[in-house]
Amino acid sequence: MLYWAVIFFIVAIVAGVFGFGGIASASAGIAQILFFIFLVLFAVAIVAQFLRRSTK
Repeated sequence: MLYWAVIFFIVAIVAGVFGFGGIASASAGIAQILFFIFLVLFAVAIVAQFLRRSTK
């Protein structure tokens, strides 16, 4: 998922350079949402791993 966030971020930068404001803002918004979803899933995975280790 982080891969897709980076791809949308690159698309937003390229679109911004060429002057496509609507496409750039949409791609940046998608990249931001995917990045935050990745962070939440990463935090959940770390907590789950910590809880799994402490119960053994």
